[in-house]
Amino acid sequence: MIRIATSIVGKLWVTILLLVSFVLFIFTVFMLEFLESYHNEQSEISLRQTAAAIASIVDEDELDDKQFAIISELLTETTNVLIAKNPNEVLYSMQEGLNKEEIQKNIISNEDLGEVYESSEPIVKELLLPSNIEENKNLKYIVLGFPLKSDEELHGAVFIYKNPDALNQTSNETTKIVFLAAAIAFILTTIFAFFLSSKITLPLRNMREHAFELAKGRFDSKIEIKQNDEIGQLAVAFNQMGRQLKHHLEVINQEKEQLSSILTSMTDSVITFNRDKTILVSNPPAERLLQKWFVEKGLNSSKPIPEELYQMLDHVLSFEDQLDEELQMGKSYYSITISPLYSGDSIRGAVAVIRDKTEETKLEKLKSDFIANVSHELRTPIAMLQGYSEAIIDGVVTTEEERTDMIRIIYDESQRMSRLVTDLLDLARMESGHMSLYKDDVPLVSVIERMTHKFDQTAKENHVQLHFETDFSEDALIPIDEDRIEQVLTNLIDNAIRHTPAEGSVTVSITNEQKFAKVQVSDTGQGIPQDDLPYVFERFYKADKARTRSKGGTGLGLAITKNIVEAHNGTISVDSVEQQGTIFTFYLPLT
Repeated sequence: MIRIATSIVGKLWVTILLLVSFVLFIFTVFMLEFLESYHNEQSEISLRQTAAAIASIVDEDELDDKQFAIISELLTETTNVLIAKNPNEVLYSMQEGLNKEEIQKNIISNEDLGEVYESSEPIVKELLLPSNIEENKNLKYIVLGFPLKSDEELHGAVFIYKNPDALNQTSNETTKIVFLAAAIAFILTTIFAFFLSSKITLPLRNMREHAFELAKGRFDSKIEIKQNDEIGQLAVAFNQMGRQLKHHLEVINQEKEQLSSILTSMTDSVITFNRDKTILVSNPPAERLLQKWFVEKGLNSSKPIPEELYQMLDHVLSFEDQLDEELQMGKSYYSITISPLYSGDSIRGAVAVIRDKTEETKLEKLKSDFIANVSHELRTPIAMLQGYSEAIIDGVVTTEEERTDMIRIIYDESQRMSRLVTDLLDLARMESGHMSLYKDDVPLVSVIERMTHKFDQTAKENHVQLHFETDFSEDALIPIDEDRIEQVLTNLIDNAIRHTPAEGSVTVSITNEQKFAKVQVSDTGQGIPQDDLPYVFERFYKADKARTRSKGGTGLGLAITKNIVEAHNGTISVDSVEQQGTIFTFYLPLT
């Protein structure tokens, strides 16, 4: 009910009902006033005519039966008559209903009507008299006093009045007619309102539902057009608006998907900032970069990006200028470009394109180090080969023993160069993925033990104790390339013995850990500095910064070792404490 009252149909319905009710109310008031005045006027005329007729009949003091009969014929059912000679003497009375005597007394003794006995003109008065149909009730009567004349002399009066119920009945009938008209008007108004609903408000409701559908993104819905007036034109405009919205939304979605695809496919990190430096949009590489920064900064930081980037944003937002910088933040290197974003003539934010150049910088450094290391490693043996060869050619050597020593040195240095070139070729093949493995199921314990005891003599010469430990059974098998794993253990055990002082120890152990064989080579040597641990598996890297040759080696052994272990789907790591020892650990899958 509340919904109907608040709808257009309800408002039209209520408005028309109020209008009709107001008109009917005014019409009823005026109509009742008019009818009352009209009935009073007609009653007075009727009473005058009746009184005049009676007065023309009554011309004597006495009335006979014939005159009574004529007077009775002149009177209606609602008309009452009194013929009085004076206020104290009534000649004739024809009254119906109750309170006859009281009414008669009030009429003939009324002072205003008493003037009729002495006047030649009729007198009409409204008197409040007892009702002739109800007890204890007074009604307003119209009483006409008409003088009786005989030979131009007054000898009495005729008093005639009507029952007021006739007028009241007429008013009641009029009121009933008005209420009937109001009921008919109510019904017609309701029908008219719902007719308007079907012609006006129903299309408007359809447009409202269509607008809700458009708000929900259902642009395929259409309004059925049944008329060609303003409402029909509005429906056409709604349908056109829906088609345009659908078209523009499709265009926006296409552009959004295209932009999203571009941002997603970019390897660079793209971050869009608002004016207040909050992040609006970021692509997947940027998300990973933000997570990396968050982990590095820890939970105590309230800013998601480094302080250097905030300073660059301040510059771009303040001076409306593009900024290109290469920054080192921690151990990472970044190339950062920040450009302002405009909304009209004002800056609404900035977009930052960040390229992580850490690997590129590291590769450039490795490349430079590789060239420097190769040059350094080859310069000394080449110089020695050249020097000793010139000495032999120039005849500087005088004895056969000196010549033999020089030839031995030339041979050793050529062997050193050969090992360096071989290691470089092996490492290049491994890193390019061209290394071939010839795996076979071999007894794990006996193979590793054999590889370890191969260095017993070397350990004795360096006064180092070499131990082997295992918790595997003798029949445990493992699929490996035996030659390549022997190369791994040779590098690790040889390094351990060479870097362990006299009376120290080197231990090779094998343990079973969750379907992996854990092989450890530990020593009690001088250890590796903590700053050098992340780089021990890089090519030509030596913890000995002076690059002395007292320990031998080319600096490629650990890099080759790492590639061999990873080719077996394993991992290798190192732990070391200076002056306490080093532990190399690698894992090989058992299946």
